[in-house]
Amino acid sequence: MIPQSKGKLFLADERGLNQLDWYRSYNTFNFGSYQHEHKVPFSDLYVLNDDTLASGKSICMCVEEHSAVILIPVVGAIEYMDNSGDIKLIEPGNVQLLDLPVGSRFQINNLYEEEMVNFLHLWVKTKKSNNQQEVAFDLLRNKNQLIEIFKLENAIGYLGQFDGRAEAVLPVSNPGNSLFAFVIDGEFEVQYRLMHARDGLVLWEINEAELEALSNNAVIMLLEIGKVNNHSGVLANH
Repeated sequence: MIPQSKGKLFLADERGLNQLDWYRSYNTFNFGSYQHEHKVPFSDLYVLNDDTLASGKSICMCVEEHSAVILIPVVGAIEYMDNSGDIKLIEPGNVQLLDLPVGSRFQINNLYEEEMVNFLHLWVKTKKSNNQQEVAFDLLRNKNQLIEIFKLENAIGYLGQFDGRAEAVLPVSNPGNSLFAFVIDGEFEVQYRLMHARDGLVLWEINEAELEALSNNAVIMLLEIGKVNNHSGVLANH
């Protein structure tokens, strides 16, 4: 019998959607006007949005809790501007980690004249102050393995690009920690669960996660998250 770990799927086609003519945001968890009883955030990871921004447009966001915000361009480069007007260009192959206190506002700009950009942004609650940092990665050079892209006191992030049928195992570094998987492109089987592009999966009470790519050039992100508090509703079976 295949051992079945405790988990919950967040299917791509069941995500929340906030949309304007020039902006589209898919929300894995409750965010803004999208609120659903079964989309409660996963522990300290409380935002995972998949955003597309039209050419020449900008979007502003406000952080209501002290957070580490992780920006990951998927298609095209994005420009980040903070409260002070400082600007940073973030290109594909780079992850930008931001330490933002309560009330911080930031803006994402699409500098292209004709092309849309697509990017992920993750918000993780944090009590410590993390230095701003940018991490470069090369998925092709490190194909068929998971590479670390950021590390916080309560979360570690990994990315990997895999050939079809390539496999990997991610051990949990601390007992009691949980894992979150998010497929960026292609298809995977993660801990015996089929996942398609932009699906998410929470796994808890687990020592490691096994994954297998089911398509070529499939890309996946995994996060190890510190112990889930008992009040977090995401661990209910729905």
